[in-house]
Amino acid sequence: MLTATLKKNDRKANYLILTFSAIVFAAVILLSRFQLKVDLGFDVHLFAAANAVINSVVALLLVIALVAVKQKSFKLHRAMMLTAMVLSILFLVSYICHHLFAGETRFGDLNHDGVLSDEESAAAGSARKIYYFLLATHIPLAGIVLPFILFSAYHAMTGDYYRHKRLVKYTWPVWFYVAVTGVVVYLMIKQYY
Repeated sequence: MLTATLKKNDRKANYLILTFSAIVFAAVILLSRFQLKVDLGFDVHLFAAANAVINSVVALLLVIALVAVKQKSFKLHRAMMLTAMVLSILFLVSYICHHLFAGETRFGDLNHDGVLSDEESAAAGSARKIYYFLLATHIPLAGIVLPFILFSAYHAMTGDYYRHKRLVKYTWPVWFYVAVTGVVVYLMIKQYY
């Protein structure tokens, strides 16, 4: 095992993690209701493409980290997990930018008018149900998993590996699911941007 890199202070950590998680959740909810009509000089859907790339890399890093910890390669595990966390912060910034500048896209809206006609809905077919199912699981789990990721990291960095291992049994698969479904959701909706 690695030596602790943080001094344990559960009370302060709880406060910081829960406050940060609440602020991020509130920012994502509030900012999703606004759209800035600004010409950035490039296609704002590049943010969505960047998000898909980031999610792909995060999913890969999570798998590498899992394999590394199973092989007791703790330094590699820590490096992969910290990199995944940094990339997730970049994802959050890019996600907010995309929604601020691009607004909402409706699945199946082939003519990009913001209204889904009966013909467009029929053309999208059962793919719409799959898309909305994935989206309906992806979004809440993405919001819920954040504090658990932060608590998992905190326990590892303070050397509380018992609590870390107990928590990541649930956190890792949810984070992995969110990363993978983020890519799938992007691949399904990108034709409607």
